[in-house]
Amino acid sequence: MSAQAPSAVILIRASNFMPNPATAADNAFQRDVPEGQSDATTAAKALAEMDAVAQALRDAGVTVHVFDDDDHTRPDSVFPNNWLSTHSGGYVAVYPMYASNRRHERRADILEMLKSHYRVQTIVDYSGLEPDGIFLEGTGAMVLDHVSRVAYTAVSYRADTHVLERFCADFNYEPMAFEAVDSHGVPVYHTNVIACVGTDVALIALGMIPDVDRREQVRERLSVNGRTIVELTEEQVREFAGNAVELCGRTPEGKRRYIMAMSGRARRSLRPDQIAVIEESCDIVAIDIPTIELAGGSVRCMIAGIHLDRRPQQAPVLTEAVEAINEDNPVTPDGRYVAMADA
Repeated sequence: MSAQAPSAVILIRASNFMPNPATAADNAFQRDVPEGQSDATTAAKALAEMDAVAQALRDAGVTVHVFDDDDHTRPDSVFPNNWLSTHSGGYVAVYPMYASNRRHERRADILEMLKSHYRVQTIVDYSGLEPDGIFLEGTGAMVLDHVSRVAYTAVSYRADTHVLERFCADFNYEPMAFEAVDSHGVPVYHTNVIACVGTDVALIALGMIPDVDRREQVRERLSVNGRTIVELTEEQVREFAGNAVELCGRTPEGKRRYIMAMSGRARRSLRPDQIAVIEESCDIVAIDIPTIELAGGSVRCMIAGIHLDRRPQQAPVLTEAVEAINEDNPVTPDGRYVAMADA
């Protein structure tokens, strides 16, 4: 199995989704809700899209842990990759968030599920840096090459180089920071809208890195182990073509398969030759999520990958607390987890 492509993920089923006004200032991808559309309609459409993503990943053979969130004060909770990442060897990172109304998206029950079902050795919590105005929004701010141990990072308010260096020292990654801007000179708010690193293929808008020398250094570092680079245009980035993630699933016969999960909008923006290169190493799984994309993120933002070893199956312990996080005894008929106390 590739260290790059996790076979299990966490999704949040947020029943009160809404584009977050607190993030609109520096997120050039964020859009307003269509005029005349009610909050209830927006939330219902988004919920259906969240369920479609979960089902598409399950159909592809990926293990999906879905957590319900009914808190109306967490409009962006559908994007858990900004506060959580997991790493081989049993390591988990918790991150400092730029928008103050996103900081209570961090949830103790998700961390408890990880400790219950996977081998977690250490949780490193950087959220205490928030009062100092220092932020690093997880695998939104960083696109991680888990094979070569490189953290590709577009510098922004949400990706401070000091905490990036600290993360890389703690988790044994090489920092690869760079400036990235659009054609209007606006900085890219999250690296994962312009880049996706898979096992054998990488999607990246190298043209949005204005420093030519740094651009070539990124290109070289991405391809050093034979990885093929699919260069994206800025127009494709605006269609969320860079906001994809490689996962490891299973065929109905139990054979391992690698998939590239992205939105339908993203796939439609790709040229046939780009699709052919991607499909040399993985199958594209595309899901339409137009409502969620109003918030400025797409399928990759919705997925927190689990790069941890599974614990051996144990006989169920019949206590109320364990039942709430035990996927063999789900609290809802479709296997979702109820929300518990915040972290």
